[in-house]
Amino acid sequence: MAIQQFKAIGKMDMGKGLQVTANARQFQMTIDEPESLGGLDTGMTPVEVLLASLAACKAIVVKAFARLHRIKLQEISIECIGDLDPDGFLLKNKEAKKGFSHIKTIYHIKAENTEEEITKFVAFVESNCPVSDTLLNSPSVEEEINIL
Repeated sequence: MAIQQFKAIGKMDMGKGLQVTANARQFQMTIDEPESLGGLDTGMTPVEVLLASLAACKAIVVKAFARLHRIKLQEISIECIGDLDPDGFLLKNKEAKKGFSHIKTIYHIKAENTEEEITKFVAFVESNCPVSDTLLNSPSVEEEINIL
């Protein structure tokens, strides 16, 4: 299959706070920061969106491949928990990492399978989640500036 491009646009609301309207295809969401960080607390923070994307991607891989792996899935929810020191991006501590230093995934799975079967399947999920792969194997990144 040919490579597909995906695109999202974030547009800053120039009023009070730090609200960003994010668009991808026909979908839209508000991304913001809590009041303690200068936002209006009207949406998830960018790092929460990243964790939500990771959890959602893993859940989609679970459901999409459960039948193929003979997992009799009844229920799935996935928690992704990230450790982040805000002093890094707030420039209060030059030594602090600006992004997550650790991300933990907790799978809550109800299925009519053995623990061994589920553990093997989760290993498959972990190795086939595109968001996880992007985090573990950094893509090349470039910037382009358009002065308006």
